[in-house]
Amino acid sequence: MFGDYTYKNPEMFYLMLALIPMALWYILRYKKNSASIRISTTSALSGAPVTSRHILRHLPFVLQLGAMALFITVLARPQSSTNWENVTTEGIDIIVSLDVSTSMLAMDFQPNRLEAAKKVAQEFIAGREHDRMGLVVFAGEAFTQCPLTTDRGVLLNLFGGIKTGLIEDGTAIGNGLATAVSRLKESDAISRVVILLTDGENNRGEVAPLTAAEIAKTFGIRVYTVGVGSIGTAPYPVQTPFGTQIQDVEVKIDEEMLQQIAQITDGRYFRATGNTRLAEIYQEIDQLEKSKIEVKEFSRRAEEFMPFALAGLILLIASLALRTTIFRNLP
Repeated sequence: MFGDYTYKNPEMFYLMLALIPMALWYILRYKKNSASIRISTTSALSGAPVTSRHILRHLPFVLQLGAMALFITVLARPQSSTNWENVTTEGIDIIVSLDVSTSMLAMDFQPNRLEAAKKVAQEFIAGREHDRMGLVVFAGEAFTQCPLTTDRGVLLNLFGGIKTGLIEDGTAIGNGLATAVSRLKESDAISRVVILLTDGENNRGEVAPLTAAEIAKTFGIRVYTVGVGSIGTAPYPVQTPFGTQIQDVEVKIDEEMLQQIAQITDGRYFRATGNTRLAEIYQEIDQLEKSKIEVKEFSRRAEEFMPFALAGLILLIASLALRTTIFRNLP
């Protein structure tokens, strides 16, 4: 540190050594260019006045050296480091457990339940920049699509590739929750959350949904459950011998079971009947899960080269101006 600054490239100050031979060269050159004559006595010159031009004739060179010294300081990148701040960050481990059974193709959401759920979840992920997040998908069975990560790009790309038919059809809600819990149980985050989104009733899997909820409670994992589907019936694409036809099918969501899961784990249950409501639910969860977990005190460094650069430029311009005006005729 020099003065009130730190320098990113302090090794650049070694260039200052180059100013020494430049000064020596100037002195030798000045002596060489000085004219001399032989006279018997200097008494006649003793009373000659010394002008300001004679005294200041070396000023342009001195200004050039000063300008070079300042430009070298610019190369050393002076930085201020006196601004200390307290910063509070937020960080939560969140697993989204998403139903990808074929019933998610129902078109009571635009363009369908699955695409609407993906879009809103991606927006939610993009906004949680301090959190680790992961993805579990389930239908007749469950698997981890993406473990906990802070790499938003990877997670969002994996979300974009989700589609029905990736795994055996069905709705194994218990397995979907248990798989998410297994990804969070070893986490040391201050808050661990599962967002479980489904549009049906549990009809497959080895783990009962309420058993998975009790396991989540044991590890202190909170579960927000989201039931996706309109009230009554919903248009659904059905394959027939005449091609795909849209038929109204009954919406069956086990809301009582989803409410119990949320209650057991100290979470909440939400019902989404359209795109707008689904987006609002994720916004509510976003506001609920705000935990301040870390306070850091750090120094924010700022680049301070500009004053040195401007001062060097002024000295250089002044040197050139003096050489071309006042000291133009001097050697």
